[in-house]
Amino acid sequence: MNAPLDTTPVNVVSARNLRKVYKKGKPALDGASFEILAGRIVGLIGPNGAGKTTALKAMLGLIQFEGEMTVLGRDPRSARDELMRDVCFIADVAVLPRWIRVGEAIDFVAGVHPRFDRERCDRFLKGTKLTPKMRVRELSKGMIVQLHLALVMAIDAKLLVLDEPTLGLDILYRKQFYQRLLEDYFDEEKTILITTHQVEEIEHILTDVMFISDGKIVLESAMDEVGARFTELLVTPDHADTARRLVPVNERALPFGQTVMLFDGTPREQLAPLGEIGTPGLADLFVATMQGTYE
Repeated sequence: MNAPLDTTPVNVVSARNLRKVYKKGKPALDGASFEILAGRIVGLIGPNGAGKTTALKAMLGLIQFEGEMTVLGRDPRSARDELMRDVCFIADVAVLPRWIRVGEAIDFVAGVHPRFDRERCDRFLKGTKLTPKMRVRELSKGMIVQLHLALVMAIDAKLLVLDEPTLGLDILYRKQFYQRLLEDYFDEEKTILITTHQVEEIEHILTDVMFISDGKIVLESAMDEVGARFTELLVTPDHADTARRLVPVNERALPFGQTVMLFDGTPREQLAPLGEIGTPGLADLFVATMQGTYE
C-alpha cells in the first residue's frame, strides 16, 4: 500500500525570537517571531523604522542577529551563498544606475544569479519598447518598471523578496508592477514576501499579512482569517455606549456623530443590532495596530 501524501505546509521562513540592536540605538528587532509558508504572498507591513528592512537583511544573511531563523531550511548566517541560489531580492526600482544600459543590466543579473533565464527575459521584453542599447536615464518610469519586471520574472527563485519595490512610482505604474507580478510570475511553487507601508496597493494580492511595530510582530494572519476575525461597526450616538461595553479595540469619529469601531472576535450577530457591520480594510486595521490600541 502506498503511503499517504504528506500535505503538511512547508515553512519557507521560520523565525524565533529575533533580536538585533545596532550601535547606540534601540532594538531594530525585539523578539520577533513568524513563519512564512510555501506558495504564499506575504505582506510585511509597518511604518518607517519598525524593523521591516532589518528583518529582510536577517533573512538574506546580510546581518548577524540573535535568535533562530531558517530560510528554505538553511541558517542565513552560515549558508548565505547556498541560500541565495534559491532567493531573489529586489529593492526600490529607483536604484537602477542611470548610466547602465538595458542589455548591461540583463548581463549583470544573468552573471550573478544562477537561476536567471535569459530567454524568458527576452520574451517579456519583446512586448515592450525597450531595446538593449537604451540607458536607464532615457527610460520613462513605466519603462523602468518593465525592465525590473523582466529581470525579476526571469529568475526562477523559490523565494522572491521585494523591499518597497515601487517607491517613487505613480499609482498607475505601482498597480502595473503588482498585477504583472501576480499574473506572470507567481505560482504555487514560489513564495513572495513584500515589505511596504502602502497597504491599500497590495491588499488585493496578499494571501497573508504581518504587521511589525518596534521590532515585534504584532499581527500575523492569513487574509481570509482577518476577514473572519475582525469586524467594523458603524454606530450611531444612541448605540455608542452599548457598543463600547463590548470593548472595541479601536474607534474613530465620523461626521454627524457617527463612530466606527473595530472589534476583534466579537460575534457579528451581537454587533448587528447596534449599527452597520462590515469587514475592515487592511489599512484601517494597520492604523489601529500602529496607534497601540490593538496588539
